Amino acid sequence: VSVEDNGIGFGPELASQLFKPFSQLAAGSTRSIGGLGIGLSLVHGIVALHGGGVEAHSDGAGRGSRFTVQLPVVTRVEPRARGDARSAHAAGAPSAGLPILVADDNKDAADSLSRLLQLSGHRVRVAYDGASALELAENFPPRIAVLDIGMPGINGYDVARDFRARYGGAVMLIALTGWGQEADRKRSREAGFDHHLTKPVEPAALEELIAQAVPAGQ
Repeated sequence: VSVEDNGIGFGPELASQLFKPFSQLAAGSTRSIGGLGIGLSLVHGIVALHGGGVEAHSDGAGRGSRFTVQLPVVTRVEPRARGDARSAHAAGAPSAGLPILVADDNKDAADSLSRLLQLSGHRVRVAYDGASALELAENFPPRIAVLDIGMPGINGYDVARDFRARYGGAVMLIALTGWGQEADRKRSREAGFDHHLTKPVEPAALEELIAQAVPAGQ
């Protein structure tokens, strides 16, 4: 299946980069400031789960884009035993959905990450600034909080300190930010973060951290 448009296009050197979460187009592009979000990464992941592949092609800037999805033809599906735990893990489903709070003042990034986590079976709530994150947590105590650091007003460091004081070790705090210098990582540790990830993040890396919060035996 191919989908084509006559939009802004991209250079051939960017074709392999488009499927990375929050990837940027070339400098000077009208889309370069906000990035591409996580939509194309989701497409790539879902198609891969079905044994297929997806490719992007463009003849250059301003010359449109074409995305091609290839999927295998299924001729026979073997019945699965009812309650077969292996089938759930093979599909990438978690054994138990976790309450996760996502806070990021980039609305598109926050919503995209929320959808990704929901596809994995988690219960997700989204806040678009630090103050809203603190308020939301009053009625939604998170097991995991994924926080942008550079939010206006109450920033991610402040939210992390509040959550650590409020929930202690019952919450896993993950910084997801564009700030990746060693000084930034040191400051996030001092604020109480358990992990520091820089954008763009690979979904598998985030899921690996989240899996650590699932209690043993579940």
